[in-house]
Amino acid sequence: MLMNKAVEVKTREELALMRQAGGVVADILVQLKGLVKPGMTTGEIDAFCREELKKRGAKPAFLNYHGFPGVICVSINSEIVHGIPSDKRVLKEADIVGLDFGAVIDGWYGDSAITVAIGKISPEAQRLMDVTRECLERGMAAVKNGNRIGDVGFAIQSHAQANGYTLVREFVGHGIGRALHEEPPVPNYGKAGTGGRLKTGMTIAIEPMVNMGGPEVATLGDGWTAVTKDGKLSAHFEHTVAVTDTGYDILTLPTI
Repeated sequence: MLMNKAVEVKTREELALMRQAGGVVADILVQLKGLVKPGMTTGEIDAFCREELKKRGAKPAFLNYHGFPGVICVSINSEIVHGIPSDKRVLKEADIVGLDFGAVIDGWYGDSAITVAIGKISPEAQRLMDVTRECLERGMAAVKNGNRIGDVGFAIQSHAQANGYTLVREFVGHGIGRALHEEPPVPNYGKAGTGGRLKTGMTIAIEPMVNMGGPEVATLGDGWTAVTKDGKLSAHFEHTVAVTDTGYDILTLPTI
């Protein structure tokens, strides 16, 4: 996979603005992790995020993006990503819930995702969440100036498969900055030593989506919610990172 000339390298000042947006995203996700519980609706999660964005002087990155009606994607159990918030969707004990969230400050974007447990979950669900988080960490560890996009995908893919899981291929990570999705695509699979080179100052969102069963994906009738075809669990974690000379710098870390 070759990068094209549209890939942007950010200045130190631009990275600082992205870190502001990323900090807002991370802070709200931290709050949500302590807030979500059985009986809460996904619509209430969305309302909370809207209010918090206003308090922090940030704009929602997802609202009306290609028509998406929420400010956060809330995906439950076998839902992989792009779950639409609704006052009719109620969280239940033992659910796992993907929270994918983005914010904009002064025209610069931050994007991150976590998967959280609702009450007490099964050991199998916990292991899936743990391995998916580790996949994100492995992917980020493959980031540094001169490495290749394929190195990131290979690190994620090899860890997921070594643990008996599969990776979603229909959705991938991406460049990010002045837009939510920029060049280059960052797949969660790949061959080490292949693909475009990473360069200091590039900013990418790495987001493994790992399935307990098969990799096949279906889209529900709402036109947005992606689910596992076999109905088995899926987990999702994401950070926005900047490429540095020696590694990576996470731009979506909490400030609280």
